[in-house]
Amino acid sequence: MGQIKVTKCPIEGLYIIEPTVHGDSRGYFMETYNQQDFEAVGLNMKFVQDNQSLSTKGVLRGLHFQKKYPQGKLVRAIKGRVFDVAVDLRADSETYGRWYGMELSAENKKQFYISEGFAHGYLVLSDEAEFCYKCTDFYHPGDEGGLAWNDPGIGIEWPELTGDYKGDASGEGYALNDGTKINLSEKDQRWGTLKDAFQF
Repeated sequence: MGQIKVTKCPIEGLYIIEPTVHGDSRGYFMETYNQQDFEAVGLNMKFVQDNQSLSTKGVLRGLHFQKKYPQGKLVRAIKGRVFDVAVDLRADSETYGRWYGMELSAENKKQFYISEGFAHGYLVLSDEAEFCYKCTDFYHPGDEGGLAWNDPGIGIEWPELTGDYKGDASGEGYALNDGTKINLSEKDQRWGTLKDAFQF
């Protein structure tokens, strides 16, 4: 019997992954990846690289993608909580330009599989978050592309976020409900809109 539940999202190519958690007074055990369970629902990807990051509250990373070497990503939060987002960049897709987001946390233990052809990003909602992701291709310097996290043409509804669109991606004027300002890298402040972005 499979230990991992895989559920398709409303956008083709996105999946919610939920492990079976075996817990008792000592703690818990779970499988976070099982090739057989994935293949049973038609997911035959091969992972070649694992990444892990630590971010503080208000950090927003993304929206990122690789142009010639797109990556599928299996992502999860092992500490804290984040709001994770994928945007469909596949030019021939019926859902091109649409986004889907979900909360990932150490508590809910959910994972999000994002197939090749999507931009990806996340906002940290807890004091800290440790974030892990398995990738189907290696990181290729110079191949990275991105989208403005607040592109009005996409219209991502970031939770717990207040502010007005300023016409750029700097994050100025935006904060979480508790007053924590949005924190973006210089690179992520410079991305353009979907109209100008690379299409798969």
